[in-house]
Amino acid sequence: MSLKLEGVSKTVGGATHIHRTNLELQKGTMNVLLGPTLSGKTSLMRLMAGLDVPATGKVIWNGEDVTGMRVQDRKVAMVYQQFINYPSMTVYENIASPMKLMGQSRDEIDARVRETAELMKLTPLLDRKPLELSGGQQQRCALARSLVKNAGLVLLDEPLANLDYKLREELRAEIPKIFEKSGSIFVYATTEPEEALLLGGNTATLWEGRVTQFGPTPSVYRKPVNATTARVFSDPPMNFLKVTKKGGQLLFGDGQAQPLPASAAGLSDGEYTAGFRPNHLELNRHVPHAMQFDTKLTVTEITGSETFVHLDHLGARWVGLVHGVQSLEPGQSLKVYLDPAHVYLFAKDGQLVAAAPYAEAA
Repeated sequence: MSLKLEGVSKTVGGATHIHRTNLELQKGTMNVLLGPTLSGKTSLMRLMAGLDVPATGKVIWNGEDVTGMRVQDRKVAMVYQQFINYPSMTVYENIASPMKLMGQSRDEIDARVRETAELMKLTPLLDRKPLELSGGQQQRCALARSLVKNAGLVLLDEPLANLDYKLREELRAEIPKIFEKSGSIFVYATTEPEEALLLGGNTATLWEGRVTQFGPTPSVYRKPVNATTARVFSDPPMNFLKVTKKGGQLLFGDGQAQPLPASAAGLSDGEYTAGFRPNHLELNRHVPHAMQFDTKLTVTEITGSETFVHLDHLGARWVGLVHGVQSLEPGQSLKVYLDPAHVYLFAKDGQLVAAAPYAEAA
C-alpha cells in the first residue's frame, strides 16, 4: 500500500497554492505535514483525498492512477479541526454510520464498532449523544468514525487544535498507538513542531505551498536541509546571525571569532548565516567556550516554568527560551550566551552547509 504524488500542483484563481510536489508515503506510516497557517497543508491533503483535482501531475494509489477518481470511490477518511458528529445519533450510531452506507451486515458493523470503541476508550459512552460528551470524547468519536471505515488513507487536519491542553496531550499519546494497530497511511497536519516530534514517524515541512524537506522526523529536526526548514521546525523560529568564514575561523558581526567546526572544514571563505534555536540561548555562561552577545531586551513572556525573552541584537530580532521565571525589564541591556556546538551554517541561498556538531552526533 502506498500513496505517491507525482508533480502535483494546485492553483486557485491564478494563484498557486501548491507548487509542483513529489511525495511518496508507505503503508503503516505516520506522516506529519508541518507548517504555519496558509503554508499549504490542507490544500495538499485535499489533493491526496481526491477532494480537489491537481492542476498538474498525478495521484497514484497502490500503483493505480486515481487522479480523476471521486473521493467517494477511494478508501479515504478525513478528520478536520472542527470535528463533526451527528447530534441526533448516539456514539454507537455515529461510529456505525459509514459502515451502514457501505452496506455491511449488522454483525460486521457491531463487531467493528465495538472493537474501534474499545480502542478509542468509548465503550462506556456508546449510548450517549455527542452533546453529552466532553470535547475530547467528541473528537475521539469523530476519529473512531474515520477508523471504522478501514480506510487505507487517514487524513487528520489539525484534529486537536480546538481542544484544551490536557486533552491534546492525552490524544497525542493515543494517536500513534491507534495508527500502529490500523496499518493505514496516516497524514497529520499541524502548525506545532513539538507535536510533530511527539508523533514521530516522518515529517514534511511546508512553506508557501512548497514541501521543503521530507524524511524521518528526528532527522528533519536535527539536520534541516535549508534555513526555511529550520525556521518551520522551531517554535519560536530559529534565530539567525550573519557571519564570515575566513581561514580557520568564523567571524561574528560583533567582533567575536570562533574556530571553524570540523563539519565546515571544506567551506570557501565568504559570508554565511549562522542559525541557532531559542532554547540554546542562555543567561549564564555554562560552558567556558560559550560566545557572549550584548543585546537589548524588548519583551518577556512568562509561560510558567520558562520565560521567552525577545531580544534586539544589532538590529536583528532574536528569541530566547530560558528556564525559570525571570525578573527582567524591557529596555534593559542583557548579555546572552551561546554554545557554538549548537550553531548551524547556511549559505547565501539558504542551503545548509554545516550542521551543528551536536546534531551530527545525535
